[in-house]
Amino acid sequence: MEQTAKLIVDGKTYEFPLLKGSEGEQAIDISLLRSRTGLVTYDPGYANTGSCKSSITFMDGEKGILRYRGIPVEQLAEHSTFVETAYLLINGNLPDRKQLTRFSVMLNDHSLVHEDMREFFQHFPRRAHPMGILSSMVNALRFFYPELPDQDEEINITTTRLLSKVRTMAAMSYKISRGHRVVYPRPDLLYAANFLNMMFDSPVLPYRLDPEVVHALNVFWILHADHEQNSSTAAVRLVGSSRVNLYAAISAGINALWGPLHGGANQAVVEMLTRIQESGGDPAPFVARAKDKNDSFRLMGFGHRVYKTYDPRAKIMKRVCDQVLARLRVKDPLLDIARRLEETALKDSYFIDHYLYPNVDFYSGIVLRAMGIPLNMFTVMFAIGRLPGWITQWKESIDDPEGKLHRPRQVYTGETKRDFVPLEER
Repeated sequence: MEQTAKLIVDGKTYEFPLLKGSEGEQAIDISLLRSRTGLVTYDPGYANTGSCKSSITFMDGEKGILRYRGIPVEQLAEHSTFVETAYLLINGNLPDRKQLTRFSVMLNDHSLVHEDMREFFQHFPRRAHPMGILSSMVNALRFFYPELPDQDEEINITTTRLLSKVRTMAAMSYKISRGHRVVYPRPDLLYAANFLNMMFDSPVLPYRLDPEVVHALNVFWILHADHEQNSSTAAVRLVGSSRVNLYAAISAGINALWGPLHGGANQAVVEMLTRIQESGGDPAPFVARAKDKNDSFRLMGFGHRVYKTYDPRAKIMKRVCDQVLARLRVKDPLLDIARRLEETALKDSYFIDHYLYPNVDFYSGIVLRAMGIPLNMFTVMFAIGRLPGWITQWKESIDDPEGKLHRPRQVYTGETKRDFVPLEER
C-alpha cells in the first residue's frame, strides 16, 4: 500500500505520495501541490527541498557518511586515483584495466589547449581572479570545439575535453599571471603529476615530483569530486535544465563555487590564519570571539551546513595533511597557528557540543599552502576536483525523463496594485 502524507488546508485534506530512496530516506512528492491546492512551499535556501532523484552520491550528515556510486569515499581515497574516481562517477562503475587505460589515453590526447586561446589569457588584467578567468575560458571552449553530430560521442568527447583542458588552463593561467613560460602537459605523466609539473616546472629550476605530494593531490581531488546537491551542483543542474551546452553549465558551476560560503572556504581559512598571525599569533582570542553569540565573527573551516557530526572528508584530509607536512618539512608560521587552533577547538566543550569540528576546508587549505599552491588558486583547485561531479550531475539531469526547466516560485511581498502617476503630479 502506498504511503502518503496528509495536508489539511481550511478543513480540506489533501494526500501526497511519499517517495523512498535506496538508503531509506523519504520525501513528500509535492509536484502537484500548486495545481491541487493553489499553494507553494516556502523554503529559503532549499534546505528541506529535494530538487531531483539521483543515483550518484549518497551523504548522511547525521552519521557522517559520503559515498560515490555506493562506494565509501574513505575506500576511494585510500585505493583509487582521481582519474579512476572520475570514471566511476561519470560511468557508474569502476573501470577495468582496459577501460582505465583508454580513459587515461583520451585525457592525454585532449590535454592541449588551442593555441589561439593563449591570446585570451594574455589579455586578461593581471589582477583578474583565476576563477573569473577559468569561468570565461570554459565558456570559450564551446567556440573552439563545436558540437559533434553524434550526441553520445559529443558528450564523451566534451567530458574528456573538460576534465583534461580545465587542468591545463588552470596551470596556464597561473604561469601567464607570473609572466612565466607556459609548461605543456607531458605524455609520460599521469593526471595529478602532470598538473603539478605544469604549475611549477621552469627552465631554471626543474620541478621534482614527490610521490607523497602527488598522492595528496589525488586525495584532495577525490574528496571534492562530488557532494550531492550543493550550491554549485544545483547551479549546473539549473542552468543545464534550459538545455544549454555543457560548457555553459560548467561555467555556471565555477561561478557559484567562487563564493566564499562555498568553494572559497579553504581560501578563507588561510586568510583567517593570516589575521591571527598579524594579531600576535595566539588563536585563543579568536576562539573566544567565535563563542560569543553577540559577535558576528566565526572561525572559518569549522562546522558544516550538512554534516552534524565530523566531516568524513576531514578525517582523511587531516591524515594527508600530517603526512605532507612531515614529508616536506615545511616551516610556516601559519601552519603552526593552524595546529594550535585545531588543538584548542578539539578540546573545547563549546565546539564539541555544537559539532564545530574542523572540516575538509580547514585541512585542505593547509595542504594546498604546503604544496606551494598560491592562495588565489585554491578555489580553482576545488573546481578541478568537482568537475567529474558537475559533469555527472548535468548528464543525469539531461537523461532524466522527469526533468523539467527549473522554475522556482516565490511569495510576493511587494506593493499591491496601484496606478501610474504622471511625472508632473509626483
